Amino acid sequence: MMAGCAVGCMAGAPAAIAQDHAYQLSTQRHVITISCYRGPWEDVIWDRPNPVFTDSLVSAGYTFPEAHAIAERVCRDPATVNRPNGMVNVMTRILSETPPRRR
Repeated sequence: MMAGCAVGCMAGAPAAIAQDHAYQLSTQRHVITISCYRGPWEDVIWDRPNPVFTDSLVSAGYTFPEAHAIAERVCRDPATVNRPNGMVNVMTRILSETPPRRR
């Protein structure tokens, strides 16, 4: 079973480009795909993030270890079993508390 959702992350990439004393500020939008393998039980025994989830977190600016830890946290939260909105809420809270850092 696969549960999937998407969370948009606005990450301001302050790429100011000087052109005749004018500056452009570009903002990038990243889509984080929440995708977890859910085992056959209500318990989170087999639950784990699918690669697309971890990869989308890395694309948004998290390091791989950070992305893996966040994805594990979201997918293995017992309160989010069969609750896609719960996964979105957990991910949104994590984004606000620890936003991605650009490399």
